[in-house]
Amino acid sequence: MKKLLLSLLLAMSAVISFSQTEISGTVKDNTGMPIPGANVTIDGTTEGTVSDFDGNFIFSTSLTGSQTLLTSYVGYKTFTETITLNGSPLSYNIVLQDGNALDEVVLTASSTFRSQKQAPLSISSVKQEEITKLSANSQADILRGVPGITAEGGGGETATNLFVRGLPSGGQYVFNPLQYDGMPLMSTFGLNSSAHDVYARPDIGFKGVEFVRGGAAVLYGAGSVAGIINYTSKTGDTNDENIINLEYGTEGRLKTDFYTGGKLGGEDSNTFYAFTGFIRKDSGPIDTGLDTRGVQFRANIKKKFDNGSFTVHGQFINDRAQFYLPLPLQGGSRERINGNDGEPVEQLLAGDLANTSFRTPGGAYTSPIDDGVFTSGGYLMADFDYNLSDNLQFNAKAKYANYEHNFALYVGGNGDYGNPITLNDYVAAVAPDNTGFNATYQNGAGGQIDGNDLLVENLHVDRLRPMTDYSGEANLVYKTENRNHTFTLGTYLARTEAEDVNYQYRVLSEFNNDPRLVNLNYTDAGGSNVIYSTGGLYNRIGMTSNNFLDQSRTAFYLTDEMVYDRWRFDVGVRIENTAGTFRRGGIATSEVYENDELTDNLQNVSYADGSFAVGEIDATDWAVSLAGLYELTDATNLYANFSRGFFFPQQRGFAPTPGIRETNYDAETIIQAEAGAKFGTAAFSGSVAGYYVNLSDRIRIDQAIVGGQLVDQARSEQTTRTIGLEATGNYKLSDAFSINATATYQNHEITQNETLNLVDNTSATINEGNEIARQPKFLGSLGLNYSQKKFDANFSLNHTGAKFTDDTNNVELDAITIARLGAGYTFETQDDNSLRVGMSVFNLFDSSGLTEGNPRAGIAGQSGDGEFFFGRPILPRRLFLTATFNF
Repeated sequence: MKKLLLSLLLAMSAVISFSQTEISGTVKDNTGMPIPGANVTIDGTTEGTVSDFDGNFIFSTSLTGSQTLLTSYVGYKTFTETITLNGSPLSYNIVLQDGNALDEVVLTASSTFRSQKQAPLSISSVKQEEITKLSANSQADILRGVPGITAEGGGGETATNLFVRGLPSGGQYVFNPLQYDGMPLMSTFGLNSSAHDVYARPDIGFKGVEFVRGGAAVLYGAGSVAGIINYTSKTGDTNDENIINLEYGTEGRLKTDFYTGGKLGGEDSNTFYAFTGFIRKDSGPIDTGLDTRGVQFRANIKKKFDNGSFTVHGQFINDRAQFYLPLPLQGGSRERINGNDGEPVEQLLAGDLANTSFRTPGGAYTSPIDDGVFTSGGYLMADFDYNLSDNLQFNAKAKYANYEHNFALYVGGNGDYGNPITLNDYVAAVAPDNTGFNATYQNGAGGQIDGNDLLVENLHVDRLRPMTDYSGEANLVYKTENRNHTFTLGTYLARTEAEDVNYQYRVLSEFNNDPRLVNLNYTDAGGSNVIYSTGGLYNRIGMTSNNFLDQSRTAFYLTDEMVYDRWRFDVGVRIENTAGTFRRGGIATSEVYENDELTDNLQNVSYADGSFAVGEIDATDWAVSLAGLYELTDATNLYANFSRGFFFPQQRGFAPTPGIRETNYDAETIIQAEAGAKFGTAAFSGSVAGYYVNLSDRIRIDQAIVGGQLVDQARSEQTTRTIGLEATGNYKLSDAFSINATATYQNHEITQNETLNLVDNTSATINEGNEIARQPKFLGSLGLNYSQKKFDANFSLNHTGAKFTDDTNNVELDAITIARLGAGYTFETQDDNSLRVGMSVFNLFDSSGLTEGNPRAGIAGQSGDGEFFFGRPILPRRLFLTATFNF
């Protein structure tokens, strides 16, 4: 009997000693955002784990009895919890407190999780909660406060122009791709002139956005010489989350955003979902008679398993957004001009042009001009992560995207008589020998037009831009046993196919907001009737470009992230090849309308003649990045980085020549260097950095109105140099109240500029020693933020210094300061649900500065003299009201 009892005791002891307790949970910050990379351990032991991408953790331990669970991350107070281990599963939802801005985890341009403070390069991030509170709907609103970025948002919700650290461009993400979940919305830039943000819109299904400038940004994934803008989507977790955000804006804005996420299946399921999107309609912010309207849906399903995860992301968009271009202003004051109705003219988009159509040699053409920027389509992306061992991880992404996309432009007042001019003076100018005329509005309202009423000529451009994109990335990440080295070996592959087809036509309208179209007949000196404009059109023009392009990219990269006590080093090299084909279709003009009373401009229409010139590009280049960081104290880190990168220029800038297939195509070279310091305590966080940027062999295409049409006028090869200084700071006056500020000073110069005039085929050296177009020397922001459990408020100022309209430096635009105000109150309801009612005001003081001059003035530049000045004002003041329900 004693032997039996002893045997039972020994067996029970063995069971107890070998029993395992499973500990799981999530780690989030005090705003509810997951914290990846947090250390979760049992005090005094080596047992524990690190939270994953979504802040989740799970591990098992054979320890028993009372223990202390520790959860820590740099910059946050360590969380401690006394736990009892007896074999029963334990689950904890851990919230870390007192983080500062530099302790936010960044995921972009690296193969490891680390905080901004630990990264040896400049990084800025914006959380989704901040974006939602501001009713920010364009990239300009979101990124305007990032140091080193000039964001022009006068065009509306899409095609934001971004300029980074003095780099010369026309904006539109030339040097800094826009990414969703680590993959660019378009892999190859320059097959057409569409900006990346026309393919997607911000919604509330993101955790936030990161902007990484320079340094290692050139290495990973798609690579970028200037930086990467990366939005990270929410994925479902064990805690169900649902959000509905209702938004009303003055001038007719109605929008509903939603998000839902959680677990699919039963309690033991490891499959999670997230579904988000919006539905909206908007007749503002400027009433044009044409609506902005549409929907976007995004979703992902994530399957977690013991050694990794598999996530499928998808997007569908069908959206139309009106787009605003420069318009005629008063020459001296650059203020808006009053129209015929006595009201200041804010835009010249004409609602009466909807469904405009005309015949071409290839059949009837119907203009999508009322759609503005129209995008329909979406993408499907698979993301796979797998831990092959404790030290080796495999990651892969594959994406397919297909979009039907049109970009309809109203180029207001750019005709031969495009500035506001009275009807009498206009007829005298276009038909000086006339013996009489008759002018009526196209819609039949108002009868005869008074001879003293103002008219304006407009050029309308329909850019048809369908695009298909295939891209993928794969890498192996190996961590040495001592964790001092993290090696990443990866490849990036992409192919993009796009069309670049343009139709143009010219329109005569009254000078008013939402102008009516004008039909004009006159009697010539011989007594014959001449139809000068019909249906508002006075020149049908037709097709002006018919291009088909494709481009492929193949890249390989190798990096090493090193950690030695207080030192961190990042080194890496990338080699990339690009190859593509440019098929440029010939255009011919034919008589389509046989009515002899029509002018030649109305009788003749251009269309594709069936011929093509074919050009091929092929180039290979390399990049290297070196970076180091030293933890001087617990609060201060010093860092420096250097990179030699490349940029493959826009393929459409290398138009093929008939009979010559090979094209002289080379990469542009960019050298960047940066040194600075980062500071982070519970009360204050900030950074200061000096930087140098040199871009060589830059290919620039200048567009201009020539012969009444928008054409590529010149091709320039540029070298530019920028020296700058950036500073950021965030100070917590209390747990609820904080102040943040940024400041950037940049001295930039065009050091070389050889220009070929594509109209007369002459070359010249111009603009050397001038400042870079549309780039200010000073940028800054200031924000005041108050947030406690129920009430929150914010006030911000964004300042853009004076800048020149173009490289000639003929005209300087005044500095702009945009103020925003926001506030909200949160009502807590049952079961931890909440309702926040908020308001925000964009451009609080209704500033009327200009974001740009006339970007289509050509190589001669814009003149500051004259009765009229072309410029694009910032958007007017607008009030938003929101109701956000979390349940």
